[in-house]
Amino acid sequence: MANREAGAAVYAISVVAELVGTGQQNIRLYERRGLLTPERTAGGTRQYSEGDLEVLRRIGKLLDEGLNLAGVAKVLELEAANARLAAELRRLRSR
Repeated sequence: MANREAGAAVYAISVVAELVGTGQQNIRLYERRGLLTPERTAGGTRQYSEGDLEVLRRIGKLLDEGLNLAGVAKVLELEAANARLAAELRRLRSR
């Protein structure tokens, strides 16, 4: 574990796989499908943040609920859009 920015934990893929209870190949598959994009070192080593862990846990939950990866991708996309709209609404209301 190292720091990418102040307070941001960074984990190797082996640690992440253990923490979220999935295989490293699954994590690589999710990355190939665009479901998450971990930071990388100059040498190309993946570095996963706490935020990445949250995304992986959400993916696992959605898969457990019966969605396929295409469905998971759509849910994550819609949740991100909803969060952006909610933030914009809060910003507009605070004026």
